Amino acid sequence: MGVMRDRMKHAFAVDDSGPIEPTPEQQPAVDWLCRQVTKRHLTTPGLIALEMGRPLNYIGAHVMHFFEPAIYAIASRAAHEHYQHLARFLEHRRSIEYLCRRIEALEAESDRAKATRTKTTRAKKTRRSYQAPDIPETDE
Repeated sequence: MGVMRDRMKHAFAVDDSGPIEPTPEQQPAVDWLCRQVTKRHLTTPGLIALEMGRPLNYIGAHVMHFFEPAIYAIASRAAHEHYQHLARFLEHRRSIEYLCRRIEALEAESDRAKATRTKTTRAKKTRRSYQAPDIPETDE
């Protein structure tokens, strides 16, 4: 009875609750995906879609594995490797949480860069002083 109890003890165990980070091989694929979402200004719809699909991320990862031969046939070797790494990352339960945090961080970084550019542009505009146009002198 003790052997059966030991086997069943972890039958329904899930991953530990610690944060998940992509491996160095997975990092470029995950960053590429997050940057594409923020570059297209789809942060809010992307976050909504990720949160709605959170219960299905494991199944979605296996669907990606199912379509892997088709990706291999039409994509470059590098793109296929990124696809594989992304599918492996999505198999983890907390991968969606990491993607959401990363997208939000990239969006905040983009907003800070935009604010800096705006301040610089405004500063350049205010430094320019008004110069009166040259008016030719007349002998009157």
